[in-house]
Amino acid sequence: MKLRVVLEPSEEGGYTVSVPSLPGCISEGDTKEEALKNIREAIDLYLETVEDDYVFTDRSEQIEIAV
Repeated sequence: MKLRVVLEPSEEGGYTVSVPSLPGCISEGDTKEEALKNIREAIDLYLETVEDDYVFTDRSEQIEIAV
């Protein structure tokens, strides 16, 4: 999967990086490389399924799709 990220220099130094297609998925780093590494981790956590967050009924069907 490929996602577009926005990398911006921070006023305090370092970089802030966000993912427009994933609202609230933001990270930062002292260097561009660190910021990009950190946003990859943030994306993984953002997309991670937490089964406790879902309530399934006996009529629910789970289907995996490629994106």
